Amino acid sequence: MPDPVVTTTVHEGVASVTLNRPDAMNAITVALARELEAALRDAAAGADVIVVRGAGDHFCVGGDYKELTRLQAQGPAAMRELFEAFGAATALIATLPVPVIAAVQGNAMAGGFELLQACDMAIVADDVRLADNHANFAMVPGGGGSQRLPRLIGRQRALAHILTGARIGAAEAVALGLALRAVPRAELDAAAGELAATLAAKDRTALARTKALVHEGLALPLDEGLALERRRVVEHLTSPDAMDAFTTKG
Repeated sequence: MPDPVVTTTVHEGVASVTLNRPDAMNAITVALARELEAALRDAAAGADVIVVRGAGDHFCVGGDYKELTRLQAQGPAAMRELFEAFGAATALIATLPVPVIAAVQGNAMAGGFELLQACDMAIVADDVRLADNHANFAMVPGGGGSQRLPRLIGRQRALAHILTGARIGAAEAVALGLALRAVPRAELDAAAGELAATLAAKDRTALARTKALVHEGLALPLDEGLALERRRVVEHLTSPDAMDAFTTKG
């Protein structure tokens, strides 16, 4: 039996979901995209925080060239399958009731960079190289980068980056708000684990409701987002589980 292309381990409430194609720099196939979605969904049901990693020296270099060539030969319906499967996995992250952290080392290109963008937060190693490099290969973004990146760093910076295909290093990623911290490569797992442990110690319900509020509010005008926040905080504070947790914490 071949090794699974996505693996999951859980320790003390933290699930590690690992892209497991290190020999291919964790390039995305239909199978990997589908397994990633399933792994994220299962992890959220059994853990308080998820850390997404790439096995080996790299996070993920995007779509697998051999897979893309095979799907291209089969026509649009087959090609669409890859992008819909990967799109479902990345879109799922915002809907999960737990925080999702990307722990990123080496190359995070194209779809790998788009996966980072979909996560709630990221810690990057000092050797990281991020790029939406589709333009360098006469390609168009297909994993969400044309939509998420402008929302994260602004239209002008996103367009300049996507159209030039320039690489982003660790310090610039932090400056742009694409990552929380940059750490030496040897400290990446510890830094991601420390953040995950901090989050796992918080009240799960409060974190889930806050995360949902942020993601939903980003799709609304400010006044509607503020109204949504007022409704949700009243709902939360008048729910028995919230008051029990507040009393316990107090």
